[in-house]
Amino acid sequence: MPECLFCRIASGGVRASRVLESPRTLCFRDISPQAPTHVLVIPKDHYPDLAALAAADDGGLLIELAGQVREVAEAEGISGSGYRVV
Repeated sequence: MPECLFCRIASGGVRASRVLESPRTLCFRDISPQAPTHVLVIPKDHYPDLAALAAADDGGLLIELAGQVREVAEAEGISGSGYRVV
């Protein structure tokens, strides 16, 4: 989706400070962080919302995203301090 900011970030059209990446996911730092560590974890394919992702997911993408959240939290040293998923 060309008008979707996250799609443009995932495709490299908009620069981002990448933290972790897989063929299907991207983790990057928020440009306007609301916390000392603020990393976004997104699928590279466009889904308008979580419900659409859940309905379409047959390859374990939700599990992969959750694993990426855990991996980023561990790498950032916040896994034991209670990170927040929104």
